Amino acid sequence: MSTILQDHTTVTLPEGFTARGASMPDVEAAIVLYNRWSQSAIGEDEITDADAIRNEWKSPNFDPARDIRVVFAPNGQMVGYVEVWTTVKPVVHPWIWGRVDPDYEHLGIGTWMLTWAEERARQAMTETPTDLRFAPRVGNYRQVESAKQLFESLGYHYIRSSYQMRIELDAPPPAPVWPEGITVRTYTPADLEAIYQADEEAFRDHFGHVDQPYEEGLARFKHFMIDRADFDPTLYFLAMDGDEVAGICLCRSHSYDDPEMGYVGTLGVRRAWRKRGVGLALLQHSFDEFHRRGKPRAALHVDASNLTGALRLYESAGMHVHLASDMYEKEIRPGREISVESLSS
Repeated sequence: MSTILQDHTTVTLPEGFTARGASMPDVEAAIVLYNRWSQSAIGEDEITDADAIRNEWKSPNFDPARDIRVVFAPNGQMVGYVEVWTTVKPVVHPWIWGRVDPDYEHLGIGTWMLTWAEERARQAMTETPTDLRFAPRVGNYRQVESAKQLFESLGYHYIRSSYQMRIELDAPPPAPVWPEGITVRTYTPADLEAIYQADEEAFRDHFGHVDQPYEEGLARFKHFMIDRADFDPTLYFLAMDGDEVAGICLCRSHSYDDPEMGYVGTLGVRRAWRKRGVGLALLQHSFDEFHRRGKPRAALHVDASNLTGALRLYESAGMHVHLASDMYEKEIRPGREISVESLSS
């Protein structure tokens, strides 16, 4: 099987290897592959939750048969995986993510997969207004030197980093101090649109954010945050100022990579309520609940150069960097940048 590069040369898989789109029965084999790779690269599993992967594959406008390629060795073992996300419209920064089994590295499989993914991303570019900048993005853990070399060899350059941060909960965390007039409660179904709107407002100041049509954005938010097997409304905390949502802290009872670790999926404070301690109080409230439930630790992910100072907030709450990941980008078409790059954009 071959993939055509932009300069019309051809990248092929090794002889006897095959590739196809994915389907739901592939989830378990894919997780085995992810974790064989991550154990080799970072010494720990990176995904243990099969339901989370199934939920991703069912997300709006994503088609595993079209947007994923799984690579098989001649013995039938899945040894490569790559996915391309073009679901946020307009598509300006498709996200590419892939893994190669450590026993099958240095055979050209990663080059084939990234080339295929870029070509899949280019198909989505035809639906994007021609004046908009188009630049696929990829990333990997900082210590994976082979990934960096692959990205750079195909024209990608480093733009930004992110961290997985953790905190040990072997002792009771500090009690939250709520600003005057702020109360906290958990989610009810009537809150869906209010927390979506709060999420959009808070993350409009986040690097890479792209405004979406309201109904499409709401449907995607509901799919990922509500319509999931592990959804627990008692872990969705709303900081309220009267009847208004000032901030949100939407947590999961476990992270994708560790079933014993609580996870803060979304922490956001609306602009009018920032710099008053709402974010810290929400974070400490979530830590307290995780500790009460017997979780030994908690985690979250953050942009290392977060535009609103979230990294400093998490450090002040006692969190530390566990893993660093680096993001790379390749400009396919120059033009007007519509994703958030700074607080003035």
